[in-house]
Amino acid sequence: MMQDVPEPISNLKAQSASCHSSAQTNTAGLPLVAIVGCPNVGKSVLFNALTGAYVTVSNYPGTTVEVVRGKGRFNGKEVGVVDTPGMYQLRPITQEEQVARHILLHEQPVAVIHVIDAKNLARMLPMTLQLIEAGLPIVLDLNLMDEAERLGVQVDSNALAHLLSIPVVPTSLALGRGTPQLKDQISARIGGPIEKQPLTRPPSFIQYPAVIEDALVQIEARLTGSYHITERSIALLLVQNDTDAVALVREQEGRDIEDILKIAESARARFNRPISYIIARQQQEAVQRILPSVLILPERPRARLNERISEMLMHPLFGSIFLLLSLYLLYLFVGVLGAQTLVKFLEDTVFGEHINPWVDNTLAQLIPWSVVRDLIGGPYGIITLGVRYAVAIILPVVGTFFVAFSIIEDSGYLPRLAMLIDRVFKKIGLNGRAVIPIVLGFGCDTMATIVTRTLETRRERLLSTILLSLAIPCSAQLGVMLGLLGNRSDLVTLWAIFLVGIFMLIGLLAAKVMPGERPTFYMELPPLRLPTLGNVLVKTYTRMEWYFREVFPLFIVASVIIWVGRLTGLFDLVVHALVPLVRTLGLPDQSAVAFVFGFFRRDYGAAGLYDLKPVMNGTQLLVAAVTMTLFVPCVAQFSVTLKERGWKTALAISAFIFPFAFAVGALLNWLLNALGVKL
Repeated sequence: MMQDVPEPISNLKAQSASCHSSAQTNTAGLPLVAIVGCPNVGKSVLFNALTGAYVTVSNYPGTTVEVVRGKGRFNGKEVGVVDTPGMYQLRPITQEEQVARHILLHEQPVAVIHVIDAKNLARMLPMTLQLIEAGLPIVLDLNLMDEAERLGVQVDSNALAHLLSIPVVPTSLALGRGTPQLKDQISARIGGPIEKQPLTRPPSFIQYPAVIEDALVQIEARLTGSYHITERSIALLLVQNDTDAVALVREQEGRDIEDILKIAESARARFNRPISYIIARQQQEAVQRILPSVLILPERPRARLNERISEMLMHPLFGSIFLLLSLYLLYLFVGVLGAQTLVKFLEDTVFGEHINPWVDNTLAQLIPWSVVRDLIGGPYGIITLGVRYAVAIILPVVGTFFVAFSIIEDSGYLPRLAMLIDRVFKKIGLNGRAVIPIVLGFGCDTMATIVTRTLETRRERLLSTILLSLAIPCSAQLGVMLGLLGNRSDLVTLWAIFLVGIFMLIGLLAAKVMPGERPTFYMELPPLRLPTLGNVLVKTYTRMEWYFREVFPLFIVASVIIWVGRLTGLFDLVVHALVPLVRTLGLPDQSAVAFVFGFFRRDYGAAGLYDLKPVMNGTQLLVAAVTMTLFVPCVAQFSVTLKERGWKTALAISAFIFPFAFAVGALLNWLLNALGVKL
């Protein structure tokens, strides 16, 4: 099967925008420890243990998209530690694998900790063999040993270390078991010269077909440049037509590369299947020769309740029922508790009865200039509008959503949802893996846009970005929408149905228009786990910290901009220009102000609509909610789209969304009135 070829790593720009990631640490000049492995095996937990820094640890693939760096101290010496994105093999398919491999190729770590799931040696040891072939200083971390033991799986780590000729450390990182032993292995590798390791086994350790072996020998003999991995591993990548490897060898070998590439091309032409498949199969067979000596499986696999539940969650009927139940519980927790109960208390009691009157009275007594008073208080002041929106209307819903989302992602449900929804997503040119950025979008569209890097093809990444910008409300906006419609379950249902319809329609049309092949789908299925209270609280705290650091200041800035706009008359000018548009939606003229707010942030605009809730009927509330949900993306999301997709794509998406949102709102208003529907 043909795969979309990833961009060369040199074309990938370092991303600094993220919704909740640790501050990047400069590790230049320090000995580097690289943590590698598949998603969801405990890499981020190990990073935390080695550095003391916190990185969000989620029970689903795709969490660690950006490269996170920290510093640790071993035997009194400071060392850099890098937590790489998840990767399955040395030949990358996704951009996250590409970034992880780039670190191994170019940064020359003194130790590479390969973290694997002890329950799944057959699937994870092939990459270990590739790392050994590459001559990297490997320490194999057999993690999740506690789960393996519960299943009756026994792994002889000493025998495995002997067969592979590398250190093997059994661990249960979440419980702290084995971490000291890993640190000892790292300490043993610090201080010596950094150089690639000689192959601990002859090349026949993985015996490829004669055609491939002959090509490898010829290519190795012609490689004269300086590489951080073995020439055999470079040759294997060239035979598989790896883009980055070709660029690296072209840089090192100059003109001589043409002869090398002809050898690789000749080897590929001898097979009627992709040569990468042939190589992967031989690596898997090598693993199968190892397993009988190191692995003991229970005679009768223990039937476990969570395995049965896991199957039900992916069943078309039972999985759909559970999804609807989950959405209903999410609505009760976020939409009722957060968007109604907590918002009402903070909005009406805390700000309405205490803070805002006190601010206005204090300003009236202390400041004689109305212009200055309007900056802080009054209808559009920093405290009475900006802080009120951010704390009283947005914060309660964001907080309850972050709690709920932390529980969902820690439970392992998201990958099963991806499996369930894969067939539907195929219709719109995506696959089940895209459910990760789409669901993350309900937390933060900015973060979700970054996570689209985990998708396999450019077409999927662009499709997901369009859908995130258009039809996926972030947690802040979602919260206000639920508050706006929260006491009317019929309006919430119609709003959700309408948005799902828009999501599917735009996805179908975009998939038809955009060229490209049907996407493939693969994903790790982590075990179902009961979320731990401590992890949920820490993750919620971290995300709330992000909210106050990244989002809260934007409300203050927006209030200042509105104050300047009102002072200069520009604000009123823009509001008057939007009045005809909001009238086509059947909304009161005052709602034009909310849409002006929406240009800064959609949730800011949604909060403006919330203030108009008492003067709007059910039809107007529904039309307003749909239009604002489809409105232009926030500044942060636009900036990330600009970096990820380029300025032409970012501007084209925004230019499409603005008129489309109003056209859909006007059409919905006309349709409801034409049918005589009274809400």
